[in-house]
Amino acid sequence: MPRRSAREWFADTGFFLFAIVFSVLTFEDALAGDRVSEEALFYEQVVGALACAALFLRRRWPVPLAVVLLVAGTFSHFVTGAIMVAVFTVAAHRPLRVSRWVGALAAAPLPVVLLDAPDVAEPDTVSALVYFALVAASFGWGLYTRSRRLLLVELRDRADRAAREARRHAREDIAREMHDVLAHRLSLLSVHAGALEFRPDAPAEEVRRASGVIRDSAHQALEDLREIIGVLRSSDAQSEGGAGGDGDRPRRPQPTLGDLAGLVDESREAGMRVALELRVAEDAEVPTGTGRTVYRVVQEALTNARKHAPGAGVTVAVGGRRGAGLEVEVRNAVPGAGGDASPDVHEDAIPGGGQGLVGLGERVRLAGGRLQHGRAGDEFRLTAWLPWSG
Repeated sequence: MPRRSAREWFADTGFFLFAIVFSVLTFEDALAGDRVSEEALFYEQVVGALACAALFLRRRWPVPLAVVLLVAGTFSHFVTGAIMVAVFTVAAHRPLRVSRWVGALAAAPLPVVLLDAPDVAEPDTVSALVYFALVAASFGWGLYTRSRRLLLVELRDRADRAAREARRHAREDIAREMHDVLAHRLSLLSVHAGALEFRPDAPAEEVRRASGVIRDSAHQALEDLREIIGVLRSSDAQSEGGAGGDGDRPRRPQPTLGDLAGLVDESREAGMRVALELRVAEDAEVPTGTGRTVYRVVQEALTNARKHAPGAGVTVAVGGRRGAGLEVEVRNAVPGAGGDASPDVHEDAIPGGGQGLVGLGERVRLAGGRLQHGRAGDEFRLTAWLPWSG
């Protein structure tokens, strides 16, 4: 048995004193009308004192203690206070399948008392009824205490599960962000590096420009990776109650719908042929979260086109208005299906993990939208709809 804490010692001492004070203050009324010799009264008081002292064992043996005290209570009034504490302890700290038998044992003498058809005006009858009422109240208070404690434990467990679930969702969001950002940067880097390998005799100006793009892409990829790791460390520190650490640094502005043109220009600099059709009324008023989701949809689509259909022309169309939502469509020719993709380039296509579209679908669903993708004739199409409330 683990050692008792100071709080437990305080509670046990309080119950011990309660049982003694209750017995001392009520014994005259309980024994009214009964002729008890001084010797018998002395022995009853000794039994009552031992019963009160035995309450310090209630944490180790609550059920045996309650049974013994209930039996002793049929012979001595001075055990009543200890019985109330013992019954409360069993009801509060033991399962219902155990406490109900103790409750039944405590109520067992009641039918005998009622069958005797006692006169309610007699002191013995009043004393017996008050005894059963007090024991029943103690038992009920114990059940209430137990149910309240279990409720608090359940609520605490729910809060812990909710916190773990929130951290899991946050990590999934960060993982999707990492995939979207790094896949785009690294695919650009791979395209430019592949161009240098494919054309080692390129003019010095083109080599210098491609090398600059590779350097910038690698630098931006490292910055994105450092920022995401900082967010992860910050979330871990906050979940443990610590400081935010690297995550306290100001984060770079997240992309919005207005950054689509820059994204398309990056792809064009990598050699892709991208046509952008932006037909959005009041694009400056598009919600930031919705605009960022549109940006990520187009980014993932361009990354996939760069991986799986290098050399193919890509058409990006974004349109919509407030109240009707935003529609995104990205199309590119399927390699080897009569499109304009270059077969010799496709042989060295950039490998992919196959999780980009899965994560993108989750991102769109979380934003309240829909995502569809697949082959349509000689083209691969990715379409998305996102809400834009009026």
